[in-house]
Amino acid sequence: MTLEDALTDRKRFVMLYGTTPPRASSPADKVQAAATRLAERIAGLALDGLVIYDVQDESARTSEPRPFPFLPTLDSPPYGQLLHGLTGRAVVTYKCIANETEASWPAWLDLAASHGVRCLSLVGLSTSKLAHSCISLERASALAVSHSAGFVLGGVVIAERHTPRRSESNRIIKKSAAGCRYFISQGVYDAAPSIELLRDYAADCAEQGIPPQRMVLDFVPVGRPQTITFIRWLGITIPDATAAAILDDTAPLSRSISVCREILRRVLDQPYADQIPLGVVVESVSINKEEIAASIELVDALREVITERGLLVGAPA
Repeated sequence: MTLEDALTDRKRFVMLYGTTPPRASSPADKVQAAATRLAERIAGLALDGLVIYDVQDESARTSEPRPFPFLPTLDSPPYGQLLHGLTGRAVVTYKCIANETEASWPAWLDLAASHGVRCLSLVGLSTSKLAHSCISLERASALAVSHSAGFVLGGVVIAERHTPRRSESNRIIKKSAAGCRYFISQGVYDAAPSIELLRDYAADCAEQGIPPQRMVLDFVPVGRPQTITFIRWLGITIPDATAAAILDDTAPLSRSISVCREILRRVLDQPYADQIPLGVVVESVSINKEEIAASIELVDALREVITERGLLVGAPA
């Protein structure tokens, strides 16, 4: 089964692993080494594919200082092609449109197609301050959908911005009508917003007589105060009590994995779980070796939760 098939198969639960490309300044041998290490880490994991993120500065999104300096990374399509060759895993390629214009965007899509991109996940602007110069997400999506490469288009979902005044469910439905076939969340460290969004999304789809699209929930292990500060800066909600429970534990990464397991259990123990095709992606946002190792452990831990419920997931490579 291809990744495109897995993402659109409503009977299947999808499991992915997410990573970021090396720094743009990295020499070719360092890039190759990083990709080889990742290939070795994920060998044998039960994954349907990989996710390659497109890292942006995002400093304009918030007045809070960035905890770590922003360092540009390699463009995601060539790195994804390298990883695909090393791992045999298909890739979801993220692309932020912040630096793209009406003139540049078709050329980038051609570039992506030339590197074998099939599953393309588009990310909009982090702030409206940038909107005057770049292509709109709606226009970028339309051009991607109509491209001859036949991209399987995905989008981003943020449960925390789902409110009575600003329905994230309606945004998902609108993006689906524009061609999005799957959505990947930002990191989940609070079950309640995701449960509320998925519940309302299932109800809205039923009311409108449309099939829900795939929702992939992002999980990331954390074990250090610096990492918690960083993911909060990225916009991920982690309650103070949860952060304290993790950091005060004698084995913070193990506690973090346990928290993620419990969150996934709570999300899956809802009526909508039989109505919405779901999935998970485990993401590593850290260069810390222990946290990277914990991300591999988290894949297996979440798979146990999934298989406990009899859900179909990918087989080991």
